[in-house]
Amino acid sequence: MKCNIDCSVILKMLPHRYPFLLIDKVTEIEPGKSAVGIKNVTINEPYFQGHFPGEPIVPGVLLLESLAQLTAVMYGAEALPADTDWGKISAKDFEGLDLAGSVGYLAELRNVKFMSLVKPGDTLELHAKKGASMGNLMQIKVFARVGNKNVVEGMLTVSQGR
Repeated sequence: MKCNIDCSVILKMLPHRYPFLLIDKVTEIEPGKSAVGIKNVTINEPYFQGHFPGEPIVPGVLLLESLAQLTAVMYGAEALPADTDWGKISAKDFEGLDLAGSVGYLAELRNVKFMSLVKPGDTLELHAKKGASMGNLMQIKVFARVGNKNVVEGMLTVSQGR
C-alpha cells in the first residue's frame, strides 16, 4: 500500500544515525511482507571523499546496507496496529515503542549481483520482499534500481529483532 514514511518516522524505527542512515523515505509498505523506499544520492555523502576521488561511486556494501535498512523498516512496521493509516503516519505514532532497539541483524547474503554504478545525483529505488522463514531467520529478496535499470539484486537473510 502507498505510504509516506519520512525521515522523522524512520529515525523512530531504526537505530542508525548520520552518516549511516541510508534511506530517506518509504513510499510503499505491506508490514512484514514488502516495502519500497528511496535513497537520494548526493555528492555530500562522506564516503565520496575516498570512494573514489575523481570518480565518485556508491560502495556496493552501502547499497546492500540500504536494502537491509529498508527490510528493518518493513519488519518494524508490524509493531503498529493493523489499522494504521500509513499515508498519514508520523513520529508521534511511535511514542512508547522501542523499535530501534529491536532491529535484527544481517546474517547472510546470497546471489548478490551488481549491474551498474551508482553516482551522485542518482535516486535509488529500493525494494524488499519477504521470502521463506526458518526459525528466527527470514530470507528477503531485494533489488535496487536507478530509473528503470537494476543496479543490484540478491537475497538477504536477516534475524528477527533482539
